[in-house]
Amino acid sequence: MSVQERKQREWAERERLIVATARELAEEQGWDAVTTRRLAERIEYSQPVLYSHFRGKREIIGAVALQGAAELAAELRGAAAEAEAGAGASASVEGVRGRVTALARAYLDFAERNPAVYDAMFQLDGGLAFAAEDTPEALKDGFAALLETLRDVAGEGVEPGLFTEVFWASLHGLATLTRAGRLPVGDAERRVWLLVSRLAVV
Repeated sequence: MSVQERKQREWAERERLIVATARELAEEQGWDAVTTRRLAERIEYSQPVLYSHFRGKREIIGAVALQGAAELAAELRGAAAEAEAGAGASASVEGVRGRVTALARAYLDFAERNPAVYDAMFQLDGGLAFAAEDTPEALKDGFAALLETLRDVAGEGVEPGLFTEVFWASLHGLATLTRAGRLPVGDAERRVWLLVSRLAVV
């Protein structure tokens, strides 16, 4: 390995460590606790080293958001594929509805398990553009992971991308309102059933 390759590997490892530590600290204590000083203390690097990777907290939030988007996309695709494999006749009403239900549950489960990451993705300013030409690929792929399953249930004459936006907005609303204590926790499964049975055209 050349000196240049070793430096690049060390750089990438340092960056991964910074993002992982920020994410861990945010999940433990909230994003207000994430400062460059505290990160530097935790990872035992100087603040100038952190600033050589990220110009500040906003960019760190953005990096966590991109990581979260990639993880969410993988979980959504995994849940839909598992539901499809489990349904003998995946083209049947039950099979399609099963995939959409699995997708909705996976989304809500991700938001519940990773509140700080979810905030980085959708609540905080990470300097990332949504629904624009310069939207990062990880964010586009997160939307694509929803669209891949939801395009089958948009209904005749309904643009699949628009339907996916509405379905996603519904999931986001359920996730944030439940987390904020605005919705009773015990009815979560019934809400998923209502969302899928009333919005998804199978």
